[in-house]
Amino acid sequence: MSSIFFWFLLLHCSFLFHLKKNRRTEYFFFWAVPGIYPVDILEDDPAGHREAALAYCATLGEGAWPSPEVFSLPTGEQVKLEASSVCFCTVHCDEPQHKILVLVNPQDTKTVVAVYMKESWWTTEDVLRTSDPAREGLIKVQSFGERIVLFILNVVIFGRLERNLDDDDMFFLPHSVKEEAKILWRDGAAVGFYTTKRKGSLCGDGTGVCYLLPVLDTVFVRRSHRRQGLGLAMLRDFCQTFREDEALGISWPISPAMYQVCRKFLAEHPEERGRLWEAEPPGAWGQRVNIWLKVQLQQARRPDCESG
Repeated sequence: MSSIFFWFLLLHCSFLFHLKKNRRTEYFFFWAVPGIYPVDILEDDPAGHREAALAYCATLGEGAWPSPEVFSLPTGEQVKLEASSVCFCTVHCDEPQHKILVLVNPQDTKTVVAVYMKESWWTTEDVLRTSDPAREGLIKVQSFGERIVLFILNVVIFGRLERNLDDDDMFFLPHSVKEEAKILWRDGAAVGFYTTKRKGSLCGDGTGVCYLLPVLDTVFVRRSHRRQGLGLAMLRDFCQTFREDEALGISWPISPAMYQVCRKFLAEHPEERGRLWEAEPPGAWGQRVNIWLKVQLQQARRPDCESG
């Protein structure tokens, strides 16, 4: 036991020596430790996290180091860590003080390549990873670290990297700090999410109007995990979560991809056909269209279109 402690102490002291001698070592050493990811170690302290990021950002602005440090991407590309290559992003639409410091691609300043947390830079893919085996399947978002994972999936991965900017695909804004969401974890990585609006919750338009039914608001699955039934799994989970409600909504307008998920789900679950509605806020009867009825009408029109 004493020999193990000795080697641990030696490793710890060596790390501190390198950290003081050359701060650049911090990013490579911490990044290289297997099985350590931000979501597993980040405290629920948004204010403290922001203060640490501001302090680090100030050192970049002061030019505290003789030459800019660099961050190595998995592609081998190196990005200089300087004031012009970092910026703050607001994590929640209704809490502007909740910010994270991000590193952007010099060739495309709207593309985030790393996030500053726990005094280190992490690639966006590492931000989405976990070492906790209990994180598997659909897990409710609760911690600040999970809120950051939700933000990266929503705004960075979907918003910039995996959304087809040439079509009419959906675009999701940052979620509310109290947004009810579940992240889909698979094999140690976050691969999707869905968010809901509870019956009785505010619509958020400043009118004080509340939702009249539970609503599935946003859904996303990463491209690498599509066509594996994950969208169906999330829709099924939504219906089971609100099994006591007579009517459930899916936010209007439903994207073509989500429409196909609904069609397949309702074909497999006829008992849900009377419950699922495409709904505009707040979901009054005049703001709902039964999704299964819409499926039937579109299928009825198809032969006419083909014959025409």
